[in-house]
Amino acid sequence: MPPSPVRPSEIQTHLRVVVADDERPARAFLTTMLRSQPDVEIVGEAESGTEAVEVIERTRPDLALLDLQMPELDGLGVVRMVRRDALPLIAFVTAYDEYAVQAFELSAIDYLLKPVDPVRLRLTINRALERLEQADFRPAEADRLKAVAEEVQVGASARYLRRIPVRKRDDIVILPVDQIAAVVADGELLHLTMTNNERFTITYRLKNLEARLDPAKFVRLSRGTLANVDLIQRISPMPGGTYVVSLRNNLQLPVSRLRARALRDELLRL
Repeated sequence: MPPSPVRPSEIQTHLRVVVADDERPARAFLTTMLRSQPDVEIVGEAESGTEAVEVIERTRPDLALLDLQMPELDGLGVVRMVRRDALPLIAFVTAYDEYAVQAFELSAIDYLLKPVDPVRLRLTINRALERLEQADFRPAEADRLKAVAEEVQVGASARYLRRIPVRKRDDIVILPVDQIAAVVADGELLHLTMTNNERFTITYRLKNLEARLDPAKFVRLSRGTLANVDLIQRISPMPGGTYVVSLRNNLQLPVSRLRARALRDELLRL
């Protein structure tokens, strides 16, 4: 005989929550509803994505309610930036975003539509309590959340990136895209070299980042390299029909034979 389903009253009965929303009235509305729940403790609030990362890593909540649309670093970016071992359960709070909502439904990631309905919020709390009862869910959950956040960012983005958030020890640095000289893939990592030759590393797939960069500004030089077109100073032919591209910051990048023809068509014709 199969076991009876576990009810919220029979599992973890206390939920530690962080709320992140850059709009103070929306944040106050949500925290007021949460404080009316006897099994919820608000352990932190954040008014920006970068602050949310710091608060989550410091307080280690069970659940984070993240506004999907925040400037600089949005809710999806927060999921990507929080350290894997500190990532809690996530519920995105959003005005209706058709693509994102469909993706969250398909991925079984919870979301709340603004204005948040108290009954729907209670359902999210119950779901979180049930999830917390499952043994060893966190590593797999963290990987799944980060993967979905990356996919949704790519699919939902209607405009090209202007900034990229990057971890640097305990800080988050916001990099202007127009100051990125080159992007070089190294397995699961991307190395970003800036115009001043400072380097940063992110975990992201090159094809997904390329999809979010303006193709008029960045050109692919090889399977694993993108370069900022405006910083290309010299293109030198090499034996075998390939090239070496020299950037204004003295960075030199090889061009694959496969991309050499495309480079000629894109950059070497008047």
